[in-house]
Amino acid sequence: MRFDLITIFPEFFAGPLDYGIVRRARETNLIEAHVHDLRAFTHDRHRTVDDRPFGGGEGMVMKCEPLFEAVESLVPPESRATPEFANTAIVLLSAAGKLFRQATARRFAKLDRIIMICGRYEGVDERVAQHLATDEISIGDYVLSGGELAAALILDSVTRLIPGAVGNADSTVNESFSAHASQERDNDLPAIERRGASANGAHGILDYPHYTRPPSFRGWDVPEVLMSGNHEHIRVWREKQALEKTRRNRPDLLG
Repeated sequence: MRFDLITIFPEFFAGPLDYGIVRRARETNLIEAHVHDLRAFTHDRHRTVDDRPFGGGEGMVMKCEPLFEAVESLVPPESRATPEFANTAIVLLSAAGKLFRQATARRFAKLDRIIMICGRYEGVDERVAQHLATDEISIGDYVLSGGELAAALILDSVTRLIPGAVGNADSTVNESFSAHASQERDNDLPAIERRGASANGAHGILDYPHYTRPPSFRGWDVPEVLMSGNHEHIRVWREKQALEKTRRNRPDLLG
């Protein structure tokens, strides 16, 4: 199993990768873990990875260009059509994604490779979730300052399910959340999902999609309403999109 972690804070993973089961799994070559600095895939003097959101709003949004370039340096676009890609997951860590459950960990443990994108700031340009990620994952109903902690959690959870990682294999069978897969309700199916940046606690639903420059990327355009300057239209669009995202990723929040 190979893990690739894309982040603007590569030093963060020095700790999580060097202790316990994860360290032993690396030392015995059960897993590989590679950390990639997102800023290495920028092309301006300031190594910019974020920009202001279209349509206004607080915070900054992570740009799509460096994220696409980082992932495609690991998995070329043409490889998506090969059988090998079926054993690869490109995971966008998002508070508005589907919940990470033990069933998710079991599915991931059967793969050959997991690429995790650690978001920061207000969110990640929606085109990353629409056209790059295979999975949009949340680790719980709370908001973190970035995806690094979530990525470390998933890496640990998946690693311990790989045969040989835990001394007693029964330890991963007879434990919490380990009902047989056929007995467990699992709404976690691999799919390219739209993303959101954070849970919207004020309304009990997920956040709306965010977009930043460029307005057009590989033929994928920012919705025109966000560039219209009509704040009421933008507000209505965002409310509708947030509700649609919640219905798709977290219908349980709607009761």
